[in-house]
Amino acid sequence: MSTPSFSNVTVDAKANVYFDGRVVSHTVRFEDGSKKTLGLIYAGEYHFGTAAPERMEIIAGSCSVVLDGSSEVLTIEAGSHFDVAGNSGFTITVAGEICEYVCSFLEA
Repeated sequence: MSTPSFSNVTVDAKANVYFDGRVVSHTVRFEDGSKKTLGLIYAGEYHFGTAAPERMEIIAGSCSVVLDGSSEVLTIEAGSHFDVAGNSGFTITVAGEICEYVCSFLEA
């Protein structure tokens, strides 16, 4: 699996810090006005709400995910992704190694 890279972007230097620093991301802005976030999730269990639909691509490590409204546990390995509906959420659990991700905001 190749690691994603992005050209001709602006990166917000100020980090988005959640859960006392256990989840940290940076926003990447593209010339067309779209944006992504990329970051790290340390071991633990975290719940995130979504406003817009999102695609979470796991680029290193692994996690388990339960989407709001479901009881199914999805195991997501590096090189895989999961989608989350807008105005929804998900619980993500990372055991052991750090999980790295790229979050894309999808069209509604």
